[in-house]
Amino acid sequence: MSSDPIISATPLSFPWQTKDPFLVCVHHVDNYPQGNDKLGPAASLEGRDLGQDFAGKDGWRMYHGGQVPGFPQHPHRGFETVTFVREGYIDHSDSLGATARFGRGDVQWLTAGAGIVHSEMFPLLNADRPNRLELFQIWVNLPAKSKFADPYFTMFWDKEVPRHRATDANGKSVEVTVIAGALAGSEPLAPPPDSWAANPGSDPAIWSIVLEAGATWTVPPARDGGITRTLYFFSGRKLEVAGRVVAQPVAIEVAADQPIAIAALDGPAQVLVLQGRPIAEPVAQYGPFVMNTRAQLEQAFSDYRRTQFGGWPFGENEPVHPRPRGRFAKHADGRVEEAPV
Repeated sequence: MSSDPIISATPLSFPWQTKDPFLVCVHHVDNYPQGNDKLGPAASLEGRDLGQDFAGKDGWRMYHGGQVPGFPQHPHRGFETVTFVREGYIDHSDSLGATARFGRGDVQWLTAGAGIVHSEMFPLLNADRPNRLELFQIWVNLPAKSKFADPYFTMFWDKEVPRHRATDANGKSVEVTVIAGALAGSEPLAPPPDSWAANPGSDPAIWSIVLEAGATWTVPPARDGGITRTLYFFSGRKLEVAGRVVAQPVAIEVAADQPIAIAALDGPAQVLVLQGRPIAEPVAQYGPFVMNTRAQLEQAFSDYRRTQFGGWPFGENEPVHPRPRGRFAKHADGRVEEAPV
């Protein structure tokens, strides 16, 4: 066993750098103004490159949206998205006819598989106050055997997501949101059936850790040294990791089979942990298509041009739900879930 469990520590890029089986991790933070009648910003859009607004003018972005911030209809094939909304909302619509509104701690885990077109819009529901948005979107690869699985999504509603709470020897608190990977008796909700995370041998973990100022906690070891694990220190002044002090924002790759002691210094700290067994297959990626070979990528583009992955059953490219609609999910089979309150 190595005496130093830290493999590397590098400043965070955009999107965040990841290790197999993860493809992408993006942390969106936007301080939107109050919303207008169309659920877009009640502010001038002059000076923004609408359709490609990523500059962060005034602390927020329209992204690819023209009226409402977000990502109008676009295709995916060959991977999964895990979207954890900490603050604000997402309105989802897809080519299977499914729709949803989720946020405030909810998670959507979507297997694109053989192909899906979806939109992810950020409705500004507060007409009388600002609309802060914070979310993580994590792209998880699929093994070759699952790249043509039927598209499917699962909702993890905020009230149902396990949260592990601990108090250290000095009475300082730590809270871990458990999206994937069992932790100290907290069992995660089940991912979609064709997910790499559904294989117990993949030993996945997606943990969002909040440490009170001065709090210490030990990240438990994974099952073996064949797992990749990265700690993303994204909020706070300083973090001590296995005896080394780092300043945020930084990605810290560590030996997964060793316990890793962390401590929040000079104030509170927040860390996202991504771990899993590598799929260890060739990756051929172009934009929203992730396959194993270039020929499969070309086929993906051909299939999308020919079928539109089922077509777009909505009258606009960036649909949003009415302002009063609560958090819900309507699945492709017609089943409707209302978020527990």
